[in-house]
Amino acid sequence: MHIHILGICGTFMGSMAVLAKELGHHVTGSDANVYPPMSTQLEAQGIELTQGYDPAQLDPAPDLVVIGNAMSRGNPAVEYVLNKGLPYVSGPQWLADHVLQGRWVLAVAGTHGKTTTSSMLAWVLEHAGMSPGFLIGGVPQNFSVSARLGGTPFFVIEADEYDSAFFDKRSKFVHYRPRTAILNNLEFDHADIFPDLPAIERQFHHLVRTIPSEGLVIHPTTEPALRRVIEMGCWTPVQTTGAGGQWQVKLLSDDGSAFEVMFEGVSQGVVEWDMTGQHNVANALATLAAARHVGVVPSMGIAALSAFKSVKRRMEKVADVRGITIYDDFAHHPTAIATTLDGLRKRIGDAPLIAIIEPRSNSMKLGAHRDGLPESVVDADQVIWYAPANLGWDLAATAALCTVPSIVSDSLEGIIDRVKSQAQPGTHVVIMSNGGFGGLHGKLAEALK
Repeated sequence: MHIHILGICGTFMGSMAVLAKELGHHVTGSDANVYPPMSTQLEAQGIELTQGYDPAQLDPAPDLVVIGNAMSRGNPAVEYVLNKGLPYVSGPQWLADHVLQGRWVLAVAGTHGKTTTSSMLAWVLEHAGMSPGFLIGGVPQNFSVSARLGGTPFFVIEADEYDSAFFDKRSKFVHYRPRTAILNNLEFDHADIFPDLPAIERQFHHLVRTIPSEGLVIHPTTEPALRRVIEMGCWTPVQTTGAGGQWQVKLLSDDGSAFEVMFEGVSQGVVEWDMTGQHNVANALATLAAARHVGVVPSMGIAALSAFKSVKRRMEKVADVRGITIYDDFAHHPTAIATTLDGLRKRIGDAPLIAIIEPRSNSMKLGAHRDGLPESVVDADQVIWYAPANLGWDLAATAALCTVPSIVSDSLEGIIDRVKSQAQPGTHVVIMSNGGFGGLHGKLAEALK
C-alpha cells in the first residue's frame, strides 16, 4: 500500500512513518521544514521526502493520506485531498488500527519528561529481553531509531495530549488504549489548543477512562492537577511515586546521578547513571513501576537504568571546543528549563553556565509562559534570549525581570558574538529550543574553534 504522510518531519509522524515502512508499506511524505534528526532518520530508512505542500506530490494518488496535526484547512495539499475525495486518516487513528490493536500498550503521558521516560521504559524492557515495540518523540540513544514494531506484545508509546488532526480535536493519547499508563506531571501548555488547565485535565481523564480495570495507573504524589484527574473517576489500580508514595528514593548525590530505590519501604537497589536532575529521578521511579507491571523485577530495571544513555536533544553534549562544553536541549517550558538548569548546576558546581533560549513553541509564541521565564533561569550565570521576528510579546521586558544578567538578540550572529566574548575554558553553554534553531549548535562550535 502507498501511504503518503503530510507533516512527516514532526517527531510523532516521522516515527509513525518508520513503523508503516516496517509493516511493508511504500511510504512517502512531505513537510514545510525538513530538518534533523527526523529528516536524517527518514532518509536512512529509504523514505522519500518532499519539501512543501504542492498538490503534485499526490498525483498519482496514494492509497491513503495520513494527515499530521500541524496541517490545517487552507493548506494546498489538504484542500486537494478533500476535493479529490482521497482516503485520509489522522496519525494516532492509523497507529491504533494498524499497530496497537491487540498489544499491551504502555503509555507515558504528562507535560514534561514523556520522551525521556518512554525511552527509559523501552530500554528497561529491552534490557530484560522483552524486545518491545515503541514509538518515541525523539531518538533514544540506546536504540538509534525513534520507533520499531518489536517482537512481543509489549509496545511503549509517548502519549501526547496535543490534538490528533484538524478533523479530530481529541488528544492523541485517547486513541492508544493503554494497559499501563504513566501520568508524569500536568501543567498548562499548548495554549494554541487548550484555553486553560481544566481543559487539559479533562483530556487526561478521557485517557484514564480507557485504561482497563486490570491495568495500572502510575503518578507522582506531588501533582495537584493529576490528583484532580484521578478524583474525576478511576476504575484502575493506582501506584504513586515520590514523597508518601509506594515508590520513593533516597538521593545519594545532589545532582541525581545516584539514588537508592525504595518500593513499599524496602530497598530495591541503587541507580548510578549519567543523567542529572530531580526530574529524571522521578522519571526513573515511574519507569520502574511500569516495568514491574509487565514482569520486570526492580533490581533488573535498576541495572538497565544504570546503562541508559538518554535521548538525542535532551541535554545532549554536542561539542567540546577549547574546554567550552555545548549542550543541545529541547526544554521549551519554564518548568523544564528550570529543572534542566538545576540538574546541570548541581553537576558542574561553580563553573560558568550560559543559557541560550529560543521561545519557539506555540505556547511560548502566544506568551502563555512568559511570567514563569525570569524565575526559570536563576541557575544560569547569564541568559541570551533569541527574539524571533514573529514573537507577539515583549521579550526584552521579560528579560529585564531576570535576576541574572540577560540580553535579547534577534540574530544568530549576535548570539555567537556574545558567547565568544564571554565563554572561557570550563564554561558550559546550554542551547534550548524545540526546533532546529538555525543550526546554531554547529555554527557556535565552529566559531569557538
